[in-house]
Amino acid sequence: MLTLASKLKRDDGLRGSRTAASAADSTRRVSVRDKLLVKEVAELEANLPCTCKVHFPDPNKLHCFQLTVTPDEGYYQGGKFQFETEVPDAYNMVPPRVRCLTRMWHPNITETGEICLSLLREHSIDGTGWAPTRTLKDVVWGLNSLFTEDFRNKVDDYIKRYAR
Repeated sequence: MLTLASKLKRDDGLRGSRTAASAADSTRRVSVRDKLLVKEVAELEANLPCTCKVHFPDPNKLHCFQLTVTPDEGYYQGGKFQFETEVPDAYNMVPPRVRCLTRMWHPNITETGEICLSLLREHSIDGTGWAPTRTLKDVVWGLNSLFTEDFRNKVDDYIKRYAR
């Protein structure tokens, strides 16, 4: 993570001293996504829920990371659930792509790891889908909320209402 931040600083320092080699430097430009991710990753790490851990396999690629959720309450207490997150080039106009790597039964997670969470949808019927004002912190807190005690109460209500 510090590697990309230092790269951004170095690139900013080179802007003033660019010469005819600017064509070669244009291939090294940092995307808007990467500039946003430097800020958002710092904010995410400062506000991470105690039940979540973020791991960046490659510190130079902030757009690919893994999230581990270890719930401390509810049905999934004591479990360890891995999520893979990929932030597309068009971020923050489109949501990150998140996939669950851990096989489990959850009403919001398919067998293939697709996650049904409104904030991960580009367009949502209820209007709570992705918006450019959302951040990675919202995504992590949303994934964490799938395993909270409040969720257990909703499942119990659902079972009482529809199970026969």
